[in-house]
Amino acid sequence: MASGSKVAIITGSSSITGIGAECALALSRVGYNVVINYSSNAGGAEETANLCRKSGNEAIVFQADVSNDTECRRMAQAAMDQWGRIDALVNNAAYTRPNPMADLEGLTPDDFHKSFSINVIGTYQMTRAAQPHLKAAGDSAVVNISSIGAWRSNGSSMAYTSSKGALNTMTIGLARVLAPETRVNCICPGGLLGNWTRKIMSEEGYQKRVEEAETKYPLRRPVLPVDVAETALWLITAAKTMTGEAIRMDCGQHLL
Repeated sequence: MASGSKVAIITGSSSITGIGAECALALSRVGYNVVINYSSNAGGAEETANLCRKSGNEAIVFQADVSNDTECRRMAQAAMDQWGRIDALVNNAAYTRPNPMADLEGLTPDDFHKSFSINVIGTYQMTRAAQPHLKAAGDSAVVNISSIGAWRSNGSSMAYTSSKGALNTMTIGLARVLAPETRVNCICPGGLLGNWTRKIMSEEGYQKRVEEAETKYPLRRPVLPVDVAETALWLITAAKTMTGEAIRMDCGQHLL
């Protein structure tokens, strides 16, 4: 089964229960061979890959910093060397340095540069590296993981939300130029819980988000990484008429 499977690259997919890892698991369950990408968490990447292999499909682990164009091209080539095709790309690798939105003195140019180099330029470079193979596969898909902060300009930092706004705009441009063979969409989670949120929030802040989700969000629940993965899977495998879209996914938080 594995040799005839479709192939997906998922950047930033080394953190178990994180969005990237959940996307890899969801895709492997429906027959995709997957590239698990990490920057520093080698152990987590191997654990994710082993879980994917239990589905009966193949997984390889590849270390790459998506802000480095050469490494993006090497990762795309690794997928081609292993399986000879690329059918899907999930751009999940991301960076933020938390800083209160009102603290304009708290961010440096380096904070903006690193946020944009990974969140925007990295996505561009990875998509560029994969796009000839995506177009050759036909009926392929790119899913960019953005943030509700791109819509609300409220989140971990001004640099982060600005980079996600740029990512949403770039998604439209990529959708236009990669059609008709490749669909490009993005997901904008908000009220997210899980590893990413715990890393960038204090425990007090995290518990406050849990409480807000359960008592204030219209749907009375948070968004979890597995929720995002299910939407990414739908965009890749079923949303045949959608491209250039940014899907708000925040349990109604934007309605408040």
